[in-house]
Amino acid sequence: MAGNPERRAALVDAGIEVLAREGARGLTFRAVDTGAGVPVGTASNYFTGRDDLLRQIDARLHTRLAPDPEVLTALMRSPKDRALVTALMRDLMRRVTRDRTGYLALLEMRLEATRRPELRDSFTRSVRGELEYGMEFHRQAGLPGGDETVAVLYLAMLGLILEHLTLPGVLNGVLPGVDVPDGLVERLVETIVPPR
Repeated sequence: MAGNPERRAALVDAGIEVLAREGARGLTFRAVDTGAGVPVGTASNYFTGRDDLLRQIDARLHTRLAPDPEVLTALMRSPKDRALVTALMRDLMRRVTRDRTGYLALLEMRLEATRRPELRDSFTRSVRGELEYGMEFHRQAGLPGGDETVAVLYLAMLGLILEHLTLPGVLNGVLPGVDVPDGLVERLVETIVPPR
């Protein structure tokens, strides 16, 4: 296995681009090499196989899509109420919009996991870990609601993200006078998160 960490990162990021653009069927070492602008055969020196590449894409996506620590620190100075939860969810939607490719790749990973049990196990652990981290963060921060609140908000936001990224026109005008996505984020939080 080749050991150049910058080249490996470039190949993984190219894999994310390919996955988002072409889906899992288009994710080949040749496509990754082309996307990274490296000689054909380079990716095969960095990954033991397609599953290894997918696992590294998964790890990279969770890092790439994580909240900015400075933004999170600034947000957490606010009172621990429903308004803060709304601000945190709006930050999530900003990240979705800013790195649309990363989130589309994450959705493709979910679809691929339905077809590949070995990927399903590893991806389930990864996504479940993120959900459990969100629950722990919510508890430690003293935000309103408990684990059930976080789980329901997670599911609602996942649905909003899916529509926003894939068929944004579906939500436009559904609730007159409610902006998409910020206004919908506010409505989701008001509906799911208790006032205190």
